[in-house]
Formats: sequence, structure tokens, C-alpha cells
Amino acid sequence: MKAVFGATIAALLLSGSALAQQAPAAFEAGQPLGVAVDGAYTPMSSHVKVFGSFVNTESCSYDASRGLIVAVNRGADQSEVPNDGYISLINHDGSLHTSKWIGASRDGLVLNQPFGSDIHDGKLYLADRDGGTADGAPSVSVLRMFDMKTGAPAGEIRVPDSTGFNDIEVAADGTVYGSQTGAPMRIYKVTPDGEASIFVDGGPLKSPNGVGIDNDGNIVVVNVGSDEVLTFSPEGRLVKTEHAAQPGSDGIVIMRDGTKYVSSVRRGGVSRIRPGRPAELIAAGIPSAASMCYDEGADQLVIPMNSNNALAFVKLG
Repeated sequence: MKAVFGATIAALLLSGSALAQQAPAAFEAGQPLGVAVDGAYTPMSSHVKVFGSFVNTESCSYDASRGLIVAVNRGADQSEVPNDGYISLINHDGSLHTSKWIGASRDGLVLNQPFGSDIHDGKLYLADRDGGTADGAPSVSVLRMFDMKTGAPAGEIRVPDSTGFNDIEVAADGTVYGSQTGAPMRIYKVTPDGEASIFVDGGPLKSPNGVGIDNDGNIVVVNVGSDEVLTFSPEGRLVKTEHAAQPGSDGIVIMRDGTKYVSSVRRGGVSRIRPGRPAELIAAGIPSAASMCYDEGADQLVIPMNSNNALAFVKLG
């Protein structure tokens, strides 16, 4: 009996070893909701509405080519379940288009805990991070890119000097600006070829969070630790300071006419700052109002609500 048992274990170990040596399956992007039976796919009827799909949604971006909202889910914390982030596609009315467009399969996918996001030149840029796991591995900032047509991984840039970006914004030339909210409080600049440097260090940054780029190519940063909305020239010089209606800022959206919208993750309001005018509160009471985006197709702000696992919608027209 012992010999048979030992042989069985050996066979299992050999089988496991053989499986481990097999090539990983090809990467797959997720499908919209529907049912697959005997190889035939039936999409869900258009009049059926489904809301949800979110786990710690931190940011969103608008995919103009599809007319859909790209919702970024952090998933479980890295110390609990590593590599648990995923990306959902959402319709204008908040209903679910694709639950896990990125994340339906983990084959070939690393997406640990994505925070800020932006779409540029056919790619989705995500502020992800490695480490921060239960074994005490240090957290390291990683920019991960995905092809907007296929959802497949399209490269990454590690920034070992940073413990993790919060929000990011991509300039017209492909340069990425990322905020490090915790100490040391900084804005980083990452060139398209992967060279990272410190763009702004310390004051007037006070727990910097949301990052945007205005119509003149200036970099705009909002502080969690104050109500200040800071505009820096591409050279890193502070050129303007505005104030949101509430402190605790997280997200920022900048419109073509220069109007800025700022969400407060601590107070739950959305400020509108028209050029040359004081801020006004246009929405209130949104729990954990995080890094919002502008849904141009429906003329509305879309506001992720972090651990509330939801999206809030604020019509502008």
C-alpha cells in the first residue's frame, strides 16, 4: 500500500511538473454580457439593464471610439489577494457593458491594484504597483499600458523611486505625470522612453492627488490636504492657484473652455471653477468621490466611489 501511495504521489508530482512547463494560454479580453452554448454566443438583449461590476473603483476614463466608460477596479488589496485588479466597460446610463474587459483571464496579465488612468494614442495607461504584499515586499510604482482595441498588455514602465502613483495624466507627446500622495509628496514626470524624474517636490503640494492638463499644456494638480488647485508650467513653475469649494480634492476634469471640475473624496462635493470666477458646488453628498472622468457622449461627470463599489453620474447639460 505504501509503495502504491508513493507511486501515486510521484505521478501527481510529475503531472504537476509537466503542467507547470506548458506554455501559458493566449491572453483573452473579456466579452460583453451574454451566454455561450455549444460554441454559439448570444448577446444579452439591449433592453436588459445590469448595474454593478465594481470592486474598489478608483478612476475612470472615456473611450470615445466605443462611446463607453472605462472603469478601473483595484479589486482586493495587494496584501490580501495580489493581482486582483480589473477593468470594466460601462454604458452611458451606468449599465454594464463588459464586466471584466481586462481581467476575465489572468493568463499573461499582471494588474495588481490600479489607481489613476488615462487613454492616449490607442492605449489605456494605468497607475499600478508591484509589491505591498503580505510578505512585506515594498510597494513600487509601475505604469502599465493596454491596447484599447484588444485589451491585451502593451508594455510597462517601472518607477522604482516611487512607492506608487495615485493619479496620472498623459500629455500630447506621451509624457506621463503622476502624483505620489504620501510622503515624500511629489509629482513625477515619465517620458515616453521610460525616463522618470521629479517634476514638483514638496510645497505647495499637500497630499497631491488628481492630475490634469489644461488647454495650454500646463499641468494641474489638486490636493487632498487642502482646497488648492495648482497649475504648473511644463517647466514645473507654479503659475496659478485656484480654490475648490471644498478641501480634500481627488479628481479633476478640465473642459475645452477652461472650466475645471474637482471632486472631494473627503467632503463628497463636486466643484465647478469657471475661468476667473470663484468655485461653486454643483453636487454634494457623494461618498468617497474619487478620480472622475468626463463622459463626452452623454455630457456628464462619472465619479468612482472607491470602497462604495459604485459610480456616480452628474449631468452637466
